[in-house]
Amino acid sequence: MEYTEKTAAECADMQEPAPENDIKYMRAAIAQARKAEKLMEVPIGCVIVHDGKIIGRGYNRRNTDKTALGHAELTAIKKASRAAGDWRLEDCTIYITLEPCQMCAGAIVQARIPRVVIGSMNPKAGCGGSILNILEMPQFNHCCEVKRGILADECSGMLTDFFRKLRASKAHK
Repeated sequence: MEYTEKTAAECADMQEPAPENDIKYMRAAIAQARKAEKLMEVPIGCVIVHDGKIIGRGYNRRNTDKTALGHAELTAIKKASRAAGDWRLEDCTIYITLEPCQMCAGAIVQARIPRVVIGSMNPKAGCGGSILNILEMPQFNHCCEVKRGILADECSGMLTDFFRKLRASKAHK
């Protein structure tokens, strides 16, 4: 693949599929987040879609696997790369219930994923527009089209409920 630098305007001009697909696949990411919640992990989920098919799924497993690398996005990228037979996921869309951290945003750029759909923003650690915007930096050799706020209330509500229950359980110990 030949390297071509894209301007910020070119990144912003990328086409996007119909919103009903975004809702459908964000619901699949939410289902992944619910798996994390059942493990008492922070409920963050992710799916990667290629040609209308989910080829990678992941959910937060940092505490379960005892690794800082146990993020939903990294798991989904690894699975999608295996399914695609390539580390480049150039024709895919990634759906994430929570704005990615710096590590995951970097992995998304490295995997050349052209489109990122985010549920809830993360003003304390997000690198898809909140603290930094690694995903849309034209200085990198790849930038993503980013759609924010898909099922935001459901995604953020899931996190709020999780942390409320966690604080309550700690208070009763």
